[in-house]
Amino acid sequence: MKEVEKAEIKRLSDMLDALNHKDASVIQAGNAELIDKHEEEKEKLAAEIARLKEVRVKKLSTEAQKLEKLFSREITKKEQADMGTLKKTVRGIVVVHPMTALGREMGLKVVTGFAKKEF
Repeated sequence: MKEVEKAEIKRLSDMLDALNHKDASVIQAGNAELIDKHEEEKEKLAAEIARLKEVRVKKLSTEAQKLEKLFSREITKKEQADMGTLKKTVRGIVVVHPMTALGREMGLKVVTGFAKKEF
């Protein structure tokens, strides 16, 4: 799942990190206006990152709620080894790994498949 929010959070975090690294040289220069400008930019970036993280959490939670309504069961190791066959036999299956963001949001302990019908 490609996430626009995740990419934007990464980009903004990189910008914030770059500003933090520039701070040492700006403080040594002693330019008060530039220091204030950097602080304002850092506050704006931090606020935007927090907002985007909240949007991402909301999206994950709504997606998790949709999947909770579907039939689910643990995917066996044999099925995991041949995922292509499983996806062909069970149309519309969504496989969620416990280490992904969605899996952590749902509190999964094992690889789980979600589908409209029992499989």
